[in-house]
Order: sequence, then C-alpha cells, then structure tokens
Amino acid sequence: MARFLALHPKKIDLSLDRMWHVLERLGNPQNALPPVIHVAGTNGKGSTISFMRAMLEAAGKSVHVFTSPHLVRFHERIRLGERGKPGRLVSEEKLVDAFSRAEIANGQQPITVFEITTAAAFLLFSEHPADVLLLEVGLGGRYDATNVIERPLASVITPVSLDHMEYLGDTIAKIALEKAGILKPGAPGIIAAQSLEGRMAIEREAARLGAPLIIGGQDFGTHEEAGRLVYQDEHGLIDLPLPRLLGRHQHDNAGTAIAALRTAFGPGFPLAAIEKGVPQAEWPARLQPLSRGPLVDLAPAGAELWLDGGHNIDGGRVLAAALAEFEEKSPRPLVMISAMLVTKDAIGFFSSFKGLAKQISAVTIPGHEAMRAAEDVAANATLAGLSASTSASVEQALATLARQQWPVAPRIIICGSLYLAGEVLRLNGNEPV
Repeated sequence: MARFLALHPKKIDLSLDRMWHVLERLGNPQNALPPVIHVAGTNGKGSTISFMRAMLEAAGKSVHVFTSPHLVRFHERIRLGERGKPGRLVSEEKLVDAFSRAEIANGQQPITVFEITTAAAFLLFSEHPADVLLLEVGLGGRYDATNVIERPLASVITPVSLDHMEYLGDTIAKIALEKAGILKPGAPGIIAAQSLEGRMAIEREAARLGAPLIIGGQDFGTHEEAGRLVYQDEHGLIDLPLPRLLGRHQHDNAGTAIAALRTAFGPGFPLAAIEKGVPQAEWPARLQPLSRGPLVDLAPAGAELWLDGGHNIDGGRVLAAALAEFEEKSPRPLVMISAMLVTKDAIGFFSSFKGLAKQISAVTIPGHEAMRAAEDVAANATLAGLSASTSASVEQALATLARQQWPVAPRIIICGSLYLAGEVLRLNGNEPV
C-alpha cells in the first residue's frame, strides 16, 4: 500500500486511462467476470448489495462482492463466492498474490490505490467461478475505476444526495449525472426513489444511452403493513418479513434490491429466496446495535448503544428519522458521540438531530489527516442548535456518560464517520466477517 501511494499521491483522481492500461497488461480480466450488477449512488449502496447477496445466496447462487471502504480490515472489500455456501472475505494469501501481479503489470506507472485494488479484485473475480458479481462504485460512476464493464446484467442507482461535491459537482443534478454514467445501452437501470432533479438527470442520461429504467416509487415500491414488509411491482405484491437492518430507509433499499433481481433474473426469481434473504441481510455500522464488548461495558448501566456510519446530510436525515421512531416507541434520552471529516457538511448533518439529541460528545480519530478536531465538530454541532462538548476518545466519552445521573438509561448513537465506525468495531471486538 505504501508503494502504491507513492506511485500516485492523489487519493482520488477520476479517470479511466490508468485502469485501461493496467487491465490490458493483466489480460483484460474485466472481460472474464461473472454477470455483473453494478451499483452507484450516494447512500444505501452497501445495504442494497447486502440484500441482493442474501437473496442470491438463498437462491443457491455463488456471489462475488466488491465494496468500499472497509471498516476494520482491507479484506472486507473483496468477498469471493463459493458454491453451495455463503461467500467469504478474500484470504491474505490470495489478496497479496493478486496485488503483486497487478503491481508487476502496472510497473511504475501512476495509479491510485483504488484503481490497483479494483484491478486486483477483477483478477480474483475472473479466476474464481461464480454466478454473479455485485460491484459497488467507489466514487461517482462515469469515471470510477469500476466503470469498465461494457454490458452489466443490470445497473442500480441508490438515492443520490449532496456528497463529494469537490469531485462530482455542487448540485443534485450534476451528481446524479455522474452516477448515471454507469448506465449502459440496452442494460436495464434500476433506480431507487430520487429527488425530482436527480431523477430527471438520470432519465435524460438513460434516454441518451438507450438504457431502459425501472424507477422506485413509480414502477416498484415498499411499505410496512401489520409488522410485515410489502413489496409491489407490475407483477404483483410480495408479503415479506421485515429486514433485520433497521430504519425505514432499509425498506427502500430492500425494495431496490428486489427490483434489481426481478429485473436481472426475471419475475420468476424464487419468492422463497426473497423471503429468506430480506430478514437475513446484514451490513455493519448501519444502525447496528452493540450488545456486548469492552465499549458496552463502559456505557451507563442499561444504556442502548448503537453504531451508524452515516456522514452526510441525507445520512443524518434518515438516521434521525429512525431514531425518532425509536423514541416514539421507547422514550430514552438520546446522546450522540460523533467524529466527522473536514470534507463533510457537519452543520447539515447535525441539523437533523435538533430537538432530538440531548447532547453531543465530539471526538476525533487519530491517524486520519482529514479528520476534524473534536473542538471543530463540537462547534459545528453547536451552530446546528445542539448542546455539545468534547472528549479525548470514544472510551472517555462513554465513561463520562456513565458517571452522569440518568432518570432513564440513555440511548447512545455513535455516528458521523465510517472511520469512526471502523474504530468502534475494532475497539469493541466486532470485526466484520
């Protein structure tokens, strides 16, 4: 990794020229991949992929998965499908071998870490048979390193909102246009419900490319009824258990995943696999309850401890909505422990929690150059109308809360950064598998 960083010091440099070069030197592994479902969007990509993987594996299919970023170990980015059983994260031996071959093929040419990672992943996926590859975009879509797939089985675009504006544009329409860059002529695009300007930008690009669209809220949708999840499209209704992943936004993600599979494999995709897969899907740091571990032991007695990787305005909005629903069903004081990157709109993120969170303890995560100082996080939370203080670490924040007097044990949400989420999972012994 250190050598790759030296080849191209920019972490992000959206272009496909370097990818085409290294892939050609590797024998074009992108042309030997299993059928691909390509996934772009601002929020919900990982959760939507987790629903698709659970349903596909429940249908007996072997599934490769490429996602980013990782939370604790780099290996989380590459999951290799196995016949007759759930896929496994790539082993150290296979990962090192693929990276070594990609490095030799690339020589000393400039390349970003994400590009070389994608090339190595394509090598692995091309050499291990599987039925499907679920391929997540790293950033944007049009010029992302993954966008070398000529004819995907389907393209999926999850909700688009404002994030990475320095790379993708300063409006929803501009960002949506970049995400729509993964659409391909003749390949169906499954589009989650979008804002009007986002949907219009995607529809214009789809029309230009000749990509048929299936649109959330128009061609398919979900709603909760009597403690069940009801999915509906032109082929009828499907009555399902609720997802294990919490929050109403996960109902929408599940619906997008079902629509993608019923489009890619036809309406005959096994209903039993959908019914089994939806409640089995898991995705770390997405409103994840932490019930045991060293950090749980530090929290106030009887407290609920939750972890979420939401870090942009829309992520804050859906997280706040889910926590408000928790509050309605089971009232508790809500406390936030948060860290954020300097590139994120901290005021916009925290604004959704005004009137909901009682206090915020701001922390910083050492070792990440783009991480805000805890004082800066607290200042932004204060500007958003919240009561904020700082702590030296997550552990200190929890210990401080444990010393306070609570009429009812609090509900604690740790959120604001995937780097923070990864650190919390590491400290609490919840490494993803």
